[in-house]
Amino acid sequence: MINDTVNLIIEGRTKRRRRYLFVTSSLAIIAFVLCCAMLMLGNTIYPAQDVIRVLLGEDVQGASFAVGTIRFPRMVAGVFAGFAFGVAGTVFQTMLRNPLANPNVIGITAGSSAAAVFCIIVLQASNFLVSIASIIGGLATALIIFLLSRGNSFSIGRLILIGIGIQAMLNAVISYLLLIGQTHDIPTAMRWLTGSLNGVNMEGLYPLILTVVIFAPVIILLGKPLDMLELGEQAATSLGVDTNKTRLILILSSVMIIALATAATGPIAFVAFLSGPIAKRLVGVGFSTIIPAGLVGIILVLASDLIGQFAFATRYPVGVITGILGAPYLIYLLIRMNRKGDF
Repeated sequence: MINDTVNLIIEGRTKRRRRYLFVTSSLAIIAFVLCCAMLMLGNTIYPAQDVIRVLLGEDVQGASFAVGTIRFPRMVAGVFAGFAFGVAGTVFQTMLRNPLANPNVIGITAGSSAAAVFCIIVLQASNFLVSIASIIGGLATALIIFLLSRGNSFSIGRLILIGIGIQAMLNAVISYLLLIGQTHDIPTAMRWLTGSLNGVNMEGLYPLILTVVIFAPVIILLGKPLDMLELGEQAATSLGVDTNKTRLILILSSVMIIALATAATGPIAFVAFLSGPIAKRLVGVGFSTIIPAGLVGIILVLASDLIGQFAFATRYPVGVITGILGAPYLIYLLIRMNRKGDF
């Protein structure tokens, strides 16, 4: 009897491991295919061999500029920003045990956006200064939310409510800045607020790449303690997790990558919100969803950008497409939570 139980447990773990590896591998393959499509497709379609030659440093007439200068930075921005949004979103949702608790909803990206719009509208600053201000704005907003939500003990509800309030105030600030801005500055600010891969260059992406390379492994290594935090404060502590230290490292790491991603591409709507739930549904229980969520984020950004470029007569920024995809899910989630009495 005991042997049968042990065998069932081992068999269950094996099935879950196989499912995790299959899902993660499939998501990685889909992301790779989309990367290839980003490099090959455009006003002129270049064959794979020309793209490879360009990536290897050869000078291919026509393709060198289109692929090397325009499409490759766009693809890299989509990969790293999508991964950052996906990872940070699932960290906040898992740690705070609430699907609404993602950087978009609790105000962190709104802080980055308000700082960036202020630089564009009021200071008429360069793209570099806009990026720096976006990073500082996101970090400062996260710090303010954390300080205001402190009490005798950590409260998920308090943090989410304060974050939503901060977001509302920052959105009001953004609306005011757009109202008083010069006509020629409004399109730039609106394009940035929507979230777009247009106009990115490799020089501007190096900070994002470096930040993701440094902080994403930290988050991945803390995947198991993160899953324990989802069980609750007391359960995680009883399992040997230093909850305060783990939560602080996860928040700082997530805020860093989300701030840099927002600085590079703008706040691409709903990617952080959708990636975690999709990954969790695909992977199931028993394994961390951090890497699958990052891959889902890449797929959402790249696929949405391709749809925005080629599916309609007018080209739309990637944030418009992700907004169309994410809004119905948000409405569904709110209705379901209301029926369950989670509000």
